[in-house]
Amino acid sequence: MGKGSLVLMQEHNFTTRQLDRIIEMAWEDRTPFEAIKFQFGILEKEVIILMRSNLKTSSFKRWRKRVNSGVSTKHLKKRNPAISRFKCTRQRAISGNKISKR
Repeated sequence: MGKGSLVLMQEHNFTTRQLDRIIEMAWEDRTPFEAIKFQFGILEKEVIILMRSNLKTSSFKRWRKRVNSGVSTKHLKKRNPAISRFKCTRQRAISGNKISKR
């Protein structure tokens, strides 16, 4: 765990599980940074710090290149206005900590 990530954990009291979820959401193309801010209260620049300190250098560079070069769904301002949800329609529903079957 990098220094920036450690500072974020201390400032926001994130558990390891929450950090893993933030990283997972940041990797997902359809999850906008605004959804991460809504759920965890951290800004895009803090997500970048967290990703930089928790990923290998090559993985971080690949992620940043993808986010900056046309993944329009990562930023709500660039997103198609017809998309009004954070969750994919094909994603399974979660209820009571158990993933329900289709």
